[in-house]
Amino acid sequence: MELTYTQCGDYLIPNLVLADTQEYHIGKYGRMRRVYLKDHRPALYSILLLTEKLFPHLAEIDAACKNRLDIIETAMMRQEGVTEALKTTDQMEWVRRMNSIHSRAEEIVLHELAYAE
Repeated sequence: MELTYTQCGDYLIPNLVLADTQEYHIGKYGRMRRVYLKDHRPALYSILLLTEKLFPHLAEIDAACKNRLDIIETAMMRQEGVTEALKTTDQMEWVRRMNSIHSRAEEIVLHELAYAE
């Protein structure tokens, strides 16, 4: 591998180019995974970053978290009887239950996927 350099004053800066130029959409859960890796798994974070696998990994985790969250929320709604009929009759109760379901489902997803070893 031959490197080329650009001179900036007295310093030679290597001309480095990323091989993977695809743009990835990293959402909330991908960003949370990135912070977790950086703070708690610095070696894995460095390996993923240096091999250019960090952004695909974060995008994959973000998509998996969103899909798993939808599945868990749907199952909890069905199990607890949170329906559109409840939404039309008592909106505040529906909102309370949905917030509770979302919080519990998100905690499960974060533990299973975003903060997984």
